[in-house]
Amino acid sequence: MRTGPTPLLMAALLLVLVLGGCSAPSQLGQDGRARIVGRTFVITGASSGLGRGAAFKLASYGANVVLAARRTAVLDQVAREAQAVGGQALVVTSDVSQPDQVARLAKAALARFGRIDAWINNAAVAAIGRFDAVPVEDHARVVDVNLKGYIYGTHAALRQFHRQGFGTLVNVSSVEAHVPLAYEASYAATKAAITALGAALNQELRLAGADRIKIVTVEPWGVDTPFYEHAANYTGRATRMSELESPWESVDAIVWAAIHPFRGEYPVGWRAAGGLVGAQIWPELAARIGANVIHRAQIERAPPALPTAGALYEPVPSGTGVEGDVRAKMEQEDRRAWPGYDER
Repeated sequence: MRTGPTPLLMAALLLVLVLGGCSAPSQLGQDGRARIVGRTFVITGASSGLGRGAAFKLASYGANVVLAARRTAVLDQVAREAQAVGGQALVVTSDVSQPDQVARLAKAALARFGRIDAWINNAAVAAIGRFDAVPVEDHARVVDVNLKGYIYGTHAALRQFHRQGFGTLVNVSSVEAHVPLAYEASYAATKAAITALGAALNQELRLAGADRIKIVTVEPWGVDTPFYEHAANYTGRATRMSELESPWESVDAIVWAAIHPFRGEYPVGWRAAGGLVGAQIWPELAARIGANVIHRAQIERAPPALPTAGALYEPVPSGTGVEGDVRAKMEQEDRRAWPGYDER
């Protein structure tokens, strides 16, 4: 007979994580500023979402930010904002799925600033839909960007860190590395691989005695960024997600990890921490709950929409902010679709 932890035990453990959830302070203080001012941070996926937020936050503390993404005009705008708040910025248009472009990104950062203090792998794409309804080339593209792109960035960063004797790599993964969601299979697979990559490399660094080189894997919950607007979508429904959080807590976590490095995983906030504990204690239940939530939000309640490859192959002009306004959009859709929604 199948056995598992009692609901009471799960509730108690989740309560511990809720009360002590992992979060970074939004204000870093004098010590944090001293760790940032004049230091160089390479950020991929810097044209929107968490990457753009991290670039702005770091620049506001006097950092040099090297901005990488495919949208040059948007990166130029991010650079102007970074310089306006006190930072220095370098734009290097890059598709992280191309190893030569990632190598060029590292060389450009060194040519301009002389060193790389932290490298933040953040660029990501997704293909949403029933696995066999998504074109296989789209799944492959998700792997090219999310996994191969991180491998290329990690390779370039670690080579430079070993040369200079120090450095921090921040890989932005997801709670989906532990609680994979239905309809996001290839995305979840790449996030699990990113978490495994960091764990394996941290052991290599430990064995090599490279004490001043650290890899931190940041694992946010679902955040309200343009990510969903950019995703390929083959569900026949508009992209949606329940319980989205503001991106700024994850931005703070990325910045905190870059200047207070340790070796390991960093779940952001109580939802992510609770999800990780649930996955460790009762993985099947955690996966079932996650699948039911996304099925209800994405398949049952979202309005109809045409299939799209999103920004998988070519960047799209829309969705350039840190926030994606997904929550506000869902509110509007629900009001139109569900009479009496405001009275609930």
